[in-house]
Amino acid sequence: MIRLRDWLRPRRAAALVLAAVIGAWLFAAPLAAADDPLPSWKAGAAKTAITDFVAAVTTSGGADFVPAEERIAVFDNDGTLWVEQPMYTQLAFALDRVKALAPQHPEWNTEQPFKAVLENDHAALAAGGIEAAVKIVMATHAGMTTDAFADLVRGWMETARHPRFGRPYTELVYQPMLELLAYLRANGFKTFIVSGGGIEFMRPWTEDVYGVPPEQVVGSAIKTRFEMRDDAPVLVRLPEVFFVDDKAGKPVGINTHIGRRPIAAFGNSDGDLQMLQWTTAAPGRRFGMIVRHDDAEREYAYDRDSHVGRLDQALDLAPKAGWTVASMKADWAVVFPQK
Repeated sequence: MIRLRDWLRPRRAAALVLAAVIGAWLFAAPLAAADDPLPSWKAGAAKTAITDFVAAVTTSGGADFVPAEERIAVFDNDGTLWVEQPMYTQLAFALDRVKALAPQHPEWNTEQPFKAVLENDHAALAAGGIEAAVKIVMATHAGMTTDAFADLVRGWMETARHPRFGRPYTELVYQPMLELLAYLRANGFKTFIVSGGGIEFMRPWTEDVYGVPPEQVVGSAIKTRFEMRDDAPVLVRLPEVFFVDDKAGKPVGINTHIGRRPIAAFGNSDGDLQMLQWTTAAPGRRFGMIVRHDDAEREYAYDRDSHVGRLDQALDLAPKAGWTVASMKADWAVVFPQK
């Protein structure tokens, strides 16, 4: 006769083994996810290209090893780190400033391009081209101190909402790129923003949003002048262009502000073409990536025919240059950070 305790003993042991296996499996899945520095990037060629590059340049004694002080990575901002459709965020800021300042400028009711802004006449505004945009920026970004302008930017960022997504612009940053910035910094890289946007427009918020401090932001700028006001020293913003950090200006801005040639560059448009060329043509292991907007459902789909973030020449040159093209639709598991 088999006693009950003898019958239960092997079954209890089997149950314990099964429980251990299940527990190990349950805990292993989160652990594996935690070990992935780029969880929002889907497995594929783009993600592999990133991790292979980082491993190559950070492996001491390896053929492609790069000392930490030379690990410079540069990122475009608009369309590479955050949303740029249906218009550049800084342009949305400038248009809102025109409307806020309009009571002080009755002449704007009949003067273009301000009349177009006040009447929401997008066709007339677009017809004005770059000349109209510069005129708007000069009228809304100058005539104040740098501190006053930074306060205006911070205040606008707190209240402005994207017309499609209804979220603050600082929440419409790309989660995969935030992870990439953090991953590079964890591997000894210094990350810089190199953007056609205004340097003083970006500096008030880039550290909070991207972890990129103001001294690591390179951008377009208007002239400033030192003055004494009420016995206090200030920098006053003038209505004159100082430097345009776009296209061929980007390598110049990199050289002027950073003083080192990057080993990695990330962009999304033809405005980043020369930055990608300058970065990847140098000797040694280099990395270039283009973010391609091809996800109309989660963000936007555009490239060659877009009035914002046009991607044409750089897309054609990417295969020959060895640049990685990251598809927003195919390579990103999520686009924006979850609320």
